[in-house]
Amino acid sequence: MTGILVVNSGSSSLKYQLIDMTAESVLASGLIERVTDHVAACRIMIGELERLGLTADAVGHRVVHGGSDFSAATLVDDGVLARIDALAELAPLHNPANLDGIRAVQDAFPGIPQVAVFDTAFHQTLAPEAYTYAIDRELAEQYRVRRYGFHGTSHRFVSGEAARFLGRPLDSLKQIVLHLGNGASACAIDGGRSVDTSMGLTPLAGLVMGTRSGDLDPAVLLHLMRRAGLGADELDELLNTRSGLLGLSGHADWRDVQAAMAAGDERAALAAQVFRRRITHYVGAYAALLGGLDVVSFTAGIGEHSAAVRAEVLAGLGHLGIELEPERNEGAEGGIRTISSDASRVTVLVVPTNEELEIAREVLALLF
Repeated sequence: MTGILVVNSGSSSLKYQLIDMTAESVLASGLIERVTDHVAACRIMIGELERLGLTADAVGHRVVHGGSDFSAATLVDDGVLARIDALAELAPLHNPANLDGIRAVQDAFPGIPQVAVFDTAFHQTLAPEAYTYAIDRELAEQYRVRRYGFHGTSHRFVSGEAARFLGRPLDSLKQIVLHLGNGASACAIDGGRSVDTSMGLTPLAGLVMGTRSGDLDPAVLLHLMRRAGLGADELDELLNTRSGLLGLSGHADWRDVQAAMAAGDERAALAAQVFRRRITHYVGAYAALLGGLDVVSFTAGIGEHSAAVRAEVLAGLGHLGIELEPERNEGAEGGIRTISSDASRVTVLVVPTNEELEIAREVLALLF
C-alpha cells in the first residue's frame, strides 16, 4: 500500500485525507476548523492518524497560486517555499495559509517527502494570446499581471475522468468543464490541455459566483471610486464578498436562491438568469475557440446537483449539437453519468469532482 496524505490548509481551517493509492480509497479524513495555529492543527491531525494506526508515505499540499513559476506538482524544498511565499502578493488570502500548513506538516513529518500541487498549474498550457491582458506591457510584466486561472486540479480531474468513462483517449477530446459551486469557473480543454479558462489574475473573473461578481467592465470600478468615493479595499470587499448571487438576490447559496425564486422573489429570479446566462456565454465562446466540441461536463455543488441549471444553461444550444435527455438529467443517481440524449452529437456528463484524489495521483506520479 502507498498512502498519500493530502492536506488543504486554509486561513482558518485544515482539511485532510489519507488515501490508499493501491485502491484509491480514503483511509481517513477530517476537517479542523477555527484554526489559529497550524502547528496545533497538525498535531490534532497526526493524533487522529496515530489513533487509527495509519501512516503516510508522502504528503500532497494544495497551493492556490503558483503564478507562472509552477506548471506541475513540485517536490517541496527551501527554494520552492520561498517562491510560494513570493507569490503571496497574488493570493494574499490563500498562499500564506498554504505555506503555514506545509511548514507545520514538514515539522511533523520531517522524513516524509512533501509535494506542492498548484491550482494554477493546469492552466500553464494557455497560449500567450489567451493569458495576456491588453494593458501596458512593461507594467504588466513588472507586476505579473496576466491570466492564471484556478480550479485547475478539478478541471484536470474531471476531464480525465470523462475520457476514462467514455473509453476514449484524452488527447482525442475537445471538452468544456463547468465547475459550478460557490466559486465557479469554466475551462476549455483540447486533448487534455487547458486552452482557456474563465478565472484570471485572481479567482474573481469569469462566471457569476456566490459572492463574487465575475466579469465586469473595469470602468465600473473607476465610476464607483469617483462617484461613490470607494477606495481599493472597499472595492475589493464589494466585488469578492458582496457581489454575485448575494449582491443580486441577498442569498449566496444557490439552494436559498432557488427557494426564494419558488416563493416569487423577482430579485432571486433575475440573479438566476444572470448566473445561467454567463455560463451559456462561456460554453458558446469556448466551443468556438475549440473549433468543435465532444464533451461538456458539469461538476461541483451546483453542477452536480442542479438539473435545472444544467438544462437552462444548455437550452438553445442545439446548433452546437447539444441535446439533453430530461429523464437522465433529472435522475437522482450519483456518480459519473451521461445526461445527454443518444442523438446528441456532444456528450453531456455529470462528473463528481475529487480534487484530493487528483492531488494524490499527481504526488504518486511524481514520486513513485
